[in-house]
Amino acid sequence: MIVDMHTHLWQTPEQLGPQISAQLRRRFAERYEMLDAGPAMHEQAMEPVDVAVVLGFRSRYLGADVPNAYLAECVSRRGGKLLGFAGVDPVDADCLSQVRDWVSMGFSGLTISPAGQDYHPSDTRAMKLYELAQKMGLPVLLHQGTHFTRDSKMEYARPFLFDEIARTFPQLKLILAHCGHPWIDETLTLIGKHRNVWAELGNVIARPWQLYNVLLQAHQLEVTDRLLFGSDFPYNSPAQAISTMYSLHRFVVGTGLPTVPREVVRQIVEREVLTELGISPQGIANAPAPAPGINPAPSSHETRNSKPETPPPAPGSKTASAKPQAAPASAPGSGNIHKLKETQE
Repeated sequence: MIVDMHTHLWQTPEQLGPQISAQLRRRFAERYEMLDAGPAMHEQAMEPVDVAVVLGFRSRYLGADVPNAYLAECVSRRGGKLLGFAGVDPVDADCLSQVRDWVSMGFSGLTISPAGQDYHPSDTRAMKLYELAQKMGLPVLLHQGTHFTRDSKMEYARPFLFDEIARTFPQLKLILAHCGHPWIDETLTLIGKHRNVWAELGNVIARPWQLYNVLLQAHQLEVTDRLLFGSDFPYNSPAQAISTMYSLHRFVVGTGLPTVPREVVRQIVEREVLTELGISPQGIANAPAPAPGINPAPSSHETRNSKPETPPPAPGSKTASAKPQAAPASAPGSGNIHKLKETQE
């Protein structure tokens, strides 16, 4: 089974907040139409994979809100093809009740961003969220982005800060997006230490030389079983990402540089992610029995980031262009996709 652990759906990039949307307009000034992450383009791009995880995002701090209700509707229309991770902001006073509401709507996990939501990862409010997620069997994905906005708090994005969370909640399944970029060494150390922590490769795959070095280092550290495949759609497509994974060694042919066994690459692409994360194909989280004695004491960061709560601005009314794109399956090297499919059958 091929599971894309990192995709986005939105009505318009403006839902990501004024800073992120302005940043995207600068980065993709000549090809802004590629940021069409609407249902039609998403469905077309996801053809090569069996299941795609759609990540929500909400931040009072950055004025961002990709509506979870919208994502839930998109997920419900696509049957077992899509799984939703609700965007949750631990700073919200009603955060815990929100989580219960989103789970009742079929969400399978949660997406958070300490750097983009202005809280220390072990802030007491966040610790309560992790405790609830553990009890409900909900994986939590840490999404910090690879391009921080001006107001993002990089000091809250360091992967080592989640060592405390992984120790405190040993049954909580944590996933670090983008392999914790730019702190990849920290991420590989963290996933090697904790069996309840994974890292996904979204966006790193878009930089093939960095991908080669990440996979080689992970292979040498014997932690490739903790790596998950992700395309980071709409910035990349699953077809392009799979092609890049299987053409990993084109840079080193004839150089004598070490390689990563092809079977290791295949195991990452075809990992039984849903089983490892305790999620059924229908998107219902299989909650484990709560770990005994887990009742986190207030951390040293308790309420350090408390601020008056003001609602985020309403999402922009402008919509991204829906200019047709080439079918992802036509990407060079996409023949690997069909080979993978044949293997599954």
